[in-house]
Amino acid sequence: MDPERNEMPDIDIDICQDGRSKVLEYVRGKYGHIAQIITFGTMKARGVIRDVGRVLDLPLAEADKLAKLVPATLNITLEEAVQQEPDLKAAYESNPAARNVIDIGKRLEGLARHASVHACGVVIADEPLTDFVPLYRDPKSSDLVTQYEGPLVDKIGLLKMDFLGLRTLSVIQHTIDLVESSHGVKIDIEKINIEDQKVFEIFASGKTKGIFQFESGGMQDLLMRLKPDRVEDLIAANALYRPGPMALIGDFIDRKHGAKWEVPHPIMREILEETFGIMVYQEQVMRICNRLGDIPLRQAYTLIKAISKKKIDTISKEKEQFIKGCSEKGLSQQQADEIFELIERFAGYGFNKSHATRYSFIAFQTAYLKAYWPIEFMASLLTYERGDAEKVADYIGECRRMGIEVAPPNINESFINFTVIYQQQHESKQNCGMIRFGLAAVKGVGEKAVEQIISARENIGQFHSLFHLCENVDLRVVNKQVIESLIKAGAFDDLGGSRAQMMAGLEIGMKAGANMQNDKASGQMGLFESGEAKKEYAKDHLKLPDVPAWPETQMLTYEKEVLGLYVTKNPLSEHADTISVYSTLNTSQMKEETSGKQVIMGGMVEKIRTIITRNGRNAGAKMAVFTLTDLQGNCEVVMWSDCFAVFGGMLAVDRILFVRGKVDLTRETPQIICEELIDIEHAPAKIAANRSVNILIDEAAATKDKIASLKHICAAHRGRSPVYITIKTMTGVKVKTQAGKSLAVNPTTDFCRQMENLVGSHNFSLR
Repeated sequence: MDPERNEMPDIDIDICQDGRSKVLEYVRGKYGHIAQIITFGTMKARGVIRDVGRVLDLPLAEADKLAKLVPATLNITLEEAVQQEPDLKAAYESNPAARNVIDIGKRLEGLARHASVHACGVVIADEPLTDFVPLYRDPKSSDLVTQYEGPLVDKIGLLKMDFLGLRTLSVIQHTIDLVESSHGVKIDIEKINIEDQKVFEIFASGKTKGIFQFESGGMQDLLMRLKPDRVEDLIAANALYRPGPMALIGDFIDRKHGAKWEVPHPIMREILEETFGIMVYQEQVMRICNRLGDIPLRQAYTLIKAISKKKIDTISKEKEQFIKGCSEKGLSQQQADEIFELIERFAGYGFNKSHATRYSFIAFQTAYLKAYWPIEFMASLLTYERGDAEKVADYIGECRRMGIEVAPPNINESFINFTVIYQQQHESKQNCGMIRFGLAAVKGVGEKAVEQIISARENIGQFHSLFHLCENVDLRVVNKQVIESLIKAGAFDDLGGSRAQMMAGLEIGMKAGANMQNDKASGQMGLFESGEAKKEYAKDHLKLPDVPAWPETQMLTYEKEVLGLYVTKNPLSEHADTISVYSTLNTSQMKEETSGKQVIMGGMVEKIRTIITRNGRNAGAKMAVFTLTDLQGNCEVVMWSDCFAVFGGMLAVDRILFVRGKVDLTRETPQIICEELIDIEHAPAKIAANRSVNILIDEAAATKDKIASLKHICAAHRGRSPVYITIKTMTGVKVKTQAGKSLAVNPTTDFCRQMENLVGSHNFSLR
């Protein structure tokens, strides 16, 4: 708070997500005169189509189909959408109902549709707010809300603060609680050693999935080049990884690792020492203006804002003062001009150091928990991301890379959240733990239903069958949809009977359960209330309808539907050999490749996004961006319009295929620019036709028996692919020779596996 500052500061406070409501209550109790801030939702292109369609009684499916034709571009208008999307234009021109909806929508879009409450903004006053601003009571929460939006609240001089619920703080606290309950260890997260190199190793190796502010692919790449070994490096990385300062990342890394640097004046060296002579923080720029150019701090702040908003008059005025101040300290006009040019270039981008510092400390704390308590940390992450199926799948993939088992939901072991389970409860066995899927993470299962299930479980011990559950839970809360979702997720797998049988027997179980509950309520004695009869629950699965089990593909499809990913088994597993043999790389090796290299990668298609090209010779044509997932991870594939026109028809979610194309490393995360799609069934014939077999054998291992076995495998798989054998001699010399044409092969998966077993997978390759 600078006494010279004539406007309210921008105050943002990050609070543990779970505790935000308590803080609001505290502020309300302490100051009395507080209100949250209103926001107005407007009618946007997609939404207005659905709204108008509903009023005009257009069938919901038709309105939805029409709305989905609007490109997913920020702030696009209906007029622009009709021009850009050929299918929407065709519907507009050929379908009178669609034309009517769009024409009315054009007149309505942009209008305020509804009022809602700003996610974090709060107004605090020392007098009744009705003296300053009209108020509105939110019908859902009954909280007071301003009728003015945020910018207007600022203009009338009220103090506005943002109380943000920060999920990461909740993850940290939840992890600490899990560690204490599992191991009896109480962590004081504010007193951990901030020089711990085991923690910095997580950053330096780029293994930052789940680490606050540092988990994007581009940030991982920056960290692996930077090799941070002190908190100051993390603070700088946090501030540099933004538009503008990104241009300085290369220089910063070079200087961190020893490159020499100079600045024109000792004052600048003193201010910029910690960032190797580079202006990274807003505070550094202000201090240079103040100490080198004799500009008061208040005006230095005004200058930074003027630069970011390109206010030429203010910049010119302050520049004169800066040049004058520099000349009084012995700098030449040219030097002063060059320094001011740097200030102009980076002041608009300069990040607030205090903000970057606190965020970097939080990042260090999350990395500490990941380094020392990985199972508890990952369980907490999954718990707080359980509503985002994509994030859950991503973090479960990270668990697998870390060697942590994530087990499917279990009706007798799972709770609301993802749970940590240890077979032996002592610290020396902490790595034997696993994470059990939370029941509330199952799509269609709400927290109230899970609370009801847990309450019943506490009363009766464990559920012995599907019928046992139906008799003991409130079936109005744990309804048919909830139980169906749990069956699809595999939560009843330990109780006997297949998922198909349970689904077929659910109606019977729910009716019997409801009847028993009614009997109990009316005081009648039920058959199953005797201790002897309770033992028979374990045989209930024998009473389930005799129906065939679901085919594996159907079972896995249901599983993905309710969990967002495959947990029991990955459909890719049955194609693992084919993908391994015919792919030239997998997703985990992408960063090691060179840009422009031709590759073939097999996997499953996920998340297809079609886009209309706006520029170039193919303007107006469709292209696509999709995710290809293999057993190691996933990567993004780009299909330009030429390629999409030929192969776009092959794209479908969950389809397994090969992508042939070029590696592109010019973006934040590696991509493949697609040139061809190859169906998994045709891959052996299509890919193998252009591949040679390469075998490496050490001289000492080149026995007669091994050569005879090698020849026998080749003879059993005759084809057209040439076989090259390289012998590595005792002295390290490699001698490469081509086998006779009579030994050319058809490199099927069977051939490749036999050859890998004979010479070792690292000594065999297709090229």
